[in-house]
Amino acid sequence: MKKLLALALAMVMALSLCSFASAEDYTIRIYSNSNSPERTSWLINAAKEAGFTISIDDNSVISGDSAAVQAANENKDGDIIFGLNEVRWSQLVNGQYENLKVADWTPSWAEEVGDYKYDGKAYGLVIQNVLMLYRNDELGTNGEALHFAHWADMVNSGLKWYRQGKVGGTTNANINSAMLYSFTDPASPAGGISIDGWKTLWKYCAEGNFTGDSYGLEPLIRGDVQLSTFYSSSLYGNIDAAATAGTYDNPLRGTLQPENWALVDIDDGTYYIAEYLGVIEREGRTDEQTEIVKAFAEWFGSAETQIAWSEEFDSYPCNQVAAAELFDETPAIYTLKNCSLTTVPGTEMTYAEYVGAHTAEWTNIMTNLGFYWKDNAAAPSEPDWDNINWAEMTQKKAE
Repeated sequence: MKKLLALALAMVMALSLCSFASAEDYTIRIYSNSNSPERTSWLINAAKEAGFTISIDDNSVISGDSAAVQAANENKDGDIIFGLNEVRWSQLVNGQYENLKVADWTPSWAEEVGDYKYDGKAYGLVIQNVLMLYRNDELGTNGEALHFAHWADMVNSGLKWYRQGKVGGTTNANINSAMLYSFTDPASPAGGISIDGWKTLWKYCAEGNFTGDSYGLEPLIRGDVQLSTFYSSSLYGNIDAAATAGTYDNPLRGTLQPENWALVDIDDGTYYIAEYLGVIEREGRTDEQTEIVKAFAEWFGSAETQIAWSEEFDSYPCNQVAAAELFDETPAIYTLKNCSLTTVPGTEMTYAEYVGAHTAEWTNIMTNLGFYWKDNAAAPSEPDWDNINWAEMTQKKAE
């Protein structure tokens, strides 16, 4: 289905859902971390054509899921939240934020998103996962296939790998979650991760290559590294664009049938997230205005609109009707084992829930110990692992 046709169908559906004139008179306030300038512009314009007026900040104003939730909680003026991931949504649905309560809401397409839903509260939009990629040409493994038991095996691969240059950021956090997956230890005072896990992550930083890029695909495309990480959304589009730009001597080539690169075969699988959509309760909003907000959510998450969104931004929809229209078969990057939904030994939590329970501690540990330095010449000394006060390291450093 072509973008314009899909978008036209979405608009028709939206107008039928939101035919009341007051829709354009109420500005729907949206908070999201899926808010690149391109996405916000597209959504504002598409919503306007569908009869809605929306307000959403791009990532020059709000960057990342923590910032989006914090702003919504502090400003108390939100109608819609979309994006985030299971970790953050479980916190929202369970009422962990003082001023954020997710309203009861069940769209007509609720059964089209499979397991990606918090029944009666929030529903999946886009599936993403973090990927480990490698070059298998002369700039990489020279045809040798890579197989790891765990993500953390990267540090013993003998290859040159990219690593990120800061603690914060949704993609960075998901890479860390994948790296730490095989080191869970509910009894460990180090944020529920074994000391060996933190040692391994330190080695990932110390021996990895921060190239100045925000994400790991560019240095892999250039051939600066042999092994790297990236997120699934926009992967194919970025590779195709690099292959046709004529900017690089030997870029990655081929997408659905890769020519000089591959996914690392990892027994543990990879860390998936799904971005969700929910309606926020808002003091002072009338019943009529609430219906406008829910009509927008109904439109945005529908198969028709998600087809258009996915085609525009090279993402994979949770909506199974949309996915079936977009793809003859599921792309390989979405067939990998999902470690985020496995149960952590010694607990009753999925790994995604475990990450949510410990994410603040992990951020504090990495920040306090100096992980992810940008300048190797100014790299901190490796911690004295046997003499760390973990009760102190897991707490936010006083300013």
